[in-house]
Amino acid sequence: MFEHSTKVRVRYGETDQMGYMYYGNYAELYEVGRVEMLRSLGLTYSGMEASGIMMPVLEMKCKYLKPARYDEELTIKVIMDKMPGVKIHFRYEFLNERQELIHTGETLLVFVNMATNRPCLPSAEFLDKLKPFFK
Repeated sequence: MFEHSTKVRVRYGETDQMGYMYYGNYAELYEVGRVEMLRSLGLTYSGMEASGIMMPVLEMKCKYLKPARYDEELTIKVIMDKMPGVKIHFRYEFLNERQELIHTGETLLVFVNMATNRPCLPSAEFLDKLKPFFK
């Protein structure tokens, strides 16, 4: 299993009239968490795309437990429970400043060869960076 946490602050423009983070912004924070998780391994989305692989989202699930509020610092925890194959699954846990669990989510992405537009396996480099976490 591999876990990584990133901190973000809820900005005013991300909130609704109640001062709660707008529900549609959670998906964007999933991406922030994924990008930072990959960056922590020395990998980048831009590097993957340069090598001819993209990762579109196939599925997304989310559960809103408590609101994220304006100016709160959130911890986005991203969890990978298993090694990816053609697909890669991420789980998310959002914690507020009091370390209360306020949101959970999941995404399923697929590795796609940009030249053929067909599903493919991730690069050997990608898999090698993850192997130590799944022994």
